[in-house]
Amino acid sequence: MSQYAFYFDGTRCTGCKTCEMSCKDFNDLSTGITFRKVLEATLGETVRDESGVITTTCISYPVSLSCNHCDSPICMAKCPQGAISKDPDTGFVSNDLEKCIGCGTCALVCPYGAPKIDEEAKKAVRCHGCADRVAEGTKPVCVEACPARALDFGVVEEMEKLGERANIAPLPDVSETTPNLFIKGSADAQPVGSAEVANPLEVA
Repeated sequence: MSQYAFYFDGTRCTGCKTCEMSCKDFNDLSTGITFRKVLEATLGETVRDESGVITTTCISYPVSLSCNHCDSPICMAKCPQGAISKDPDTGFVSNDLEKCIGCGTCALVCPYGAPKIDEEAKKAVRCHGCADRVAEGTKPVCVEACPARALDFGVVEEMEKLGERANIAPLPDVSETTPNLFIKGSADAQPVGSAEVANPLEVA
């Protein structure tokens, strides 16, 4: 079995969201559904002292995120229909639309918010890693579209040489699902649990 993984270089990402839009276009996704999203992590505050001097400790940085095709996908473990599986050859996590009843359990339990509910089809949908493209020897659309080359994709053994496993805020602790996402954090990147998502409505 080969486990594929994504790599995100936070030192290169500008937060332009080309990855998000290219995925949405390629998969012809409807309004309100994105397989990849760009989180805006923020923390700190800006204050004015008694003399009127303004100081700030605010920092902000983007994190590009999709389904991480986890080693221990909680979405699969909790699906009441057994509609989610992990491919033994690629490690990709996918939904069986014949079995899926659109109950939304997967979307509720995933700490990365990867599964989405297509309200029109009444089915759960998610990033499939561009499995057809990968089988043909090309990389996922989001990776090839990134103008800053902040994304990469390959077997987990190669991606883990580039960064640490999903180790920055606002992501959850890797112990929850062991995500196959490796990150090189920017200079502002903070440890897990220390920053919030500033654009929750955009990435919900």
